[in-house]
Amino acid sequence: MAGQRQGSDRKARLPANWPAIRRRILTRDRHRCQLGYDGCLRKATQVDHKQAGDDHSDANLQGACEDCHAKKSAAEGVDARGRITSLRRRPATQHPGLR
Repeated sequence: MAGQRQGSDRKARLPANWPAIRRRILTRDRHRCQLGYDGCLRKATQVDHKQAGDDHSDANLQGACEDCHAKKSAAEGVDARGRITSLRRRPATQHPGLR
């Protein structure tokens, strides 16, 4: 997959029949990008999960062009890193000289 991080197990988590699922979703969506972000290429060549995770049901899948899929994935990655970072932050402490 284009843009896939090194060490990601995303591809390994796809079901064995992913090629058939992918074809079905692209056909259902008439090979039209369902995201439509700025710069959309309009022609869907990829299948996107609407909600992150491993729900590969048709209701959770949509056709996406390469550019829109990359933008959505990047935004999800930034959001996920932000959640992780905020969980790791230590509580702010006031400088001893300001107490």
